[in-house]
This record gives sequence, C-alpha cells and structure tokens, in this order.
Amino acid sequence: MGMQATPQRTPDLRRTATSPRRRLRPAVVPMIARIGTALVGGYVLASAGATLIARLLPVDRAEATSWGMILSFLVYAIAVLWSFHEPRVMRVVLGIWGGSVAIGLVLALLGVRS
Repeated sequence: MGMQATPQRTPDLRRTATSPRRRLRPAVVPMIARIGTALVGGYVLASAGATLIARLLPVDRAEATSWGMILSFLVYAIAVLWSFHEPRVMRVVLGIWGGSVAIGLVLALLGVRS
C-alpha cells in the first residue's frame, strides 16, 4: 500500500473569519479608559495639585497660586504621558484617580485658607 495524499480541505471563511468590529472590541474599552483618565483624570489631578501647592506654600496668596498653576502644567503632562506609557490600565486609573481623591481629602482636611 502506497502513501496516499490526504485531501486538503479549504476552511470555511464564513466560520473562521471574525469581523473587524469583533476583533477590535477587546481593545476599545481599555483605550477609552486610558483616554478618559488621561484627559479628565489628569486635569483633575493637576488642578487638585495646584490647589494643594497654593494652599501649602508659605508665601503670599498670589505667588503661591502662580507657582501652583505653573506646576500644574507639569503634573498634567506627566499624567497624560504616564497613562499611555504604563502597560496596565488599572494601575493608571487607580494612580491618577486615586491621587486626585487623596489630594482632595487632604485639601478637605486642611480647610479654607484664611
């Protein structure tokens, strides 16, 4: 008995091919979380940080506010860059939103500057 060639079956493309929408779906949710955290969460973190810096600096209010606003641009840029550099989305979300909440709690405990 000789070697027989096995017939090659062509795969049914309707069953094996996935639509582009289905292939992209798992990647869309983390990217939306990154973009939202970078834009909105980075802004909240930067503004809370600016408020905390303005509250804690031992100089007059106008100068402390100026320093807080200047440094908030740096905080915002770092938050946006880090949110797309970090491979784990949950770490980005917890880091930026958690930092914002922590700074907000510190500001609430400090109270209003008189």
